[in-house]
Amino acid sequence: MDARTSRYHETYAHWQRDPEAFWREAATEIDWFESPKTIFDPNAGVYGRWFPDAVCNTCWNAVDRHVQAGRAHQPALIYDSPVTGTKQTISYVDLQTKTQVMGGILRNFGVGKGDRVLLYMPMVPEAIVAMLACARIGAVHSVVFGGFAPKELATRIDDAKPKVILTASCGIETARVIAYKPLLDAAIDLASHKPDACVILQRPQLQADLVSGRDHDWQTLWDDALVWAKSVYDCVPVLATDPLYILYTSGTTGRPKGVVRDNGGHMVALKWSMQNLYGVKPGETWWCGSDIGWVVGHSYIVYAPLFHGATSILYEGKPVGTPDAGAYWRVISEHGAVAFFTAPTAFRAIKKEDPEGKHFTKYDLSKFRTLFLAGERADPDTIQWAERLLKKPVIDHWWQTETGWCIAGNPVGLGQLPVKHGSPTVPMPGYDIRVVDDASKEVPRGAMGSLVVKLPLPPSCLPTLWNDDARMTESYLAEFPGYYKTADAGYLDEDGYVYVMGRTDDIINVAGHRLSTGGMEEVLSGHQDVAECAVLGIKDSLKGEVPCGFIVLKAGVNRAHAEIEQECVGLVRDKIGPVAAFKLAITVNRLPKTRSGKILRGTMKKIADGDEWSMPATIDDPAVLDEIGSALKSKGVGA
Repeated sequence: MDARTSRYHETYAHWQRDPEAFWREAATEIDWFESPKTIFDPNAGVYGRWFPDAVCNTCWNAVDRHVQAGRAHQPALIYDSPVTGTKQTISYVDLQTKTQVMGGILRNFGVGKGDRVLLYMPMVPEAIVAMLACARIGAVHSVVFGGFAPKELATRIDDAKPKVILTASCGIETARVIAYKPLLDAAIDLASHKPDACVILQRPQLQADLVSGRDHDWQTLWDDALVWAKSVYDCVPVLATDPLYILYTSGTTGRPKGVVRDNGGHMVALKWSMQNLYGVKPGETWWCGSDIGWVVGHSYIVYAPLFHGATSILYEGKPVGTPDAGAYWRVISEHGAVAFFTAPTAFRAIKKEDPEGKHFTKYDLSKFRTLFLAGERADPDTIQWAERLLKKPVIDHWWQTETGWCIAGNPVGLGQLPVKHGSPTVPMPGYDIRVVDDASKEVPRGAMGSLVVKLPLPPSCLPTLWNDDARMTESYLAEFPGYYKTADAGYLDEDGYVYVMGRTDDIINVAGHRLSTGGMEEVLSGHQDVAECAVLGIKDSLKGEVPCGFIVLKAGVNRAHAEIEQECVGLVRDKIGPVAAFKLAITVNRLPKTRSGKILRGTMKKIADGDEWSMPATIDDPAVLDEIGSALKSKGVGA
């Protein structure tokens, strides 16, 4: 971990000197029907467009070219589902056939270039096949997390206007079977737009009733199409700037924001990232423990590893409970994964259930090289716990649904830089990160402000929102002219390392002092008995806001809660100072989270402030919010 041996600085400097030359070179790793002559057009789109004159196909680059290049019988996907006891390996040539057949089925429903197909699917191989089949025929897919509430699903149907909806009879959450079809039926009833057809994958755990004339059985269509579809539908040429998919940002109310991803820039940046950022070679096995409903699943379960000719693991299970806190170690060991990417919350769950790492010792992780964390702020205590356990690099990195890939990280493939706990390290090529105040003026190194990216954004970042350039400008580009607003707050240190301290609305104002709740969480998570925590600012008549900390204790901790809470208050006072005015720590059994593991701090704050709140669409278990309300009331807080 010597900065002098890393190629990062020369690579980043190369991008700074000549961005177009940098991305032209990166684009040679992609197969084009018509190679790009123009690398970037600053006059196209909202802020410019990448590779505007190039023609390509995403499915070809993910599947077909590897079959031609000698990887036909290499595993492309390994499906591992502890919740159903199912394992399946799909080679690149098998995946090619499956995308041809699925492409044929979609074409039979009249789906063509530019048409939308909505997927409401669990973590099964058919979902990935469907995504790639859409790319194969030039259709635009929009994946909605399986189990989303009907109202939220209906808003996405109305915005994307899909010709066809693909779903399954059910999803499985640990031991719970969740019927998808009634949720989909209710959503279609609510939506103004009606799809031409729905295709339903019947799972053995639950059979769904089909609506006559609209619904079709997946397996019946598949068996029929196998006879005629193979090799019929070759990859359809599309412009690099044509949309590949729409992904709606989670937790939105009213009309959701449909983040658009294009074909060309997406492939170039993601292919570059697999070797240079993640340090994974073609042919190696890689695991991203996300869900295909989220951007991380799109980018690093489906697309990037397949562009790279790697083997990608598709896991239908949880970090704990399927069957125990050793589940992740079992998957890494059994399938020989060299690198793993998941959310910090997953490791906090493992740490809570197995703080001594007893499950870890049962498995052979000799092939494993690197753990990557992203999706929310990774507290230093969790990173250090994982480092002690694994004795391998644990790499935090920062990015967003809107960017599609890493904004700041530690580039293992270029040579790992020294780790600074609490920082996702440095900007990736393409990202010129600045820290500004409310007037868009840059602040000194070490000072907190809004993290922004100087335009233009690099390839793979959103060119716009679906059918709404004006909203794109208003949401991301208007507040800080010339910059993309990340809506994250933080600072840059003297070495150029980025520190992301939380969303800008997680910076609280305590009696005129701007304080980071992320900084307080960092302190609380360092307590020996705390598994995970959340700090938020709650209304105070005197100081405006004061911080309130929720703590979840590690399994097996039997000490008095009041004693631990007082220790936590003392820790924040010692580490941050009396200015933090941190006087309230509350022990809870669990924290409310989205299905992707993000803590619902905004909803918790509304409950604490006694404000009106609505059930978030992405919540994993609604009952947790009642527990939070009861815990607050026991301390005299909330309505």
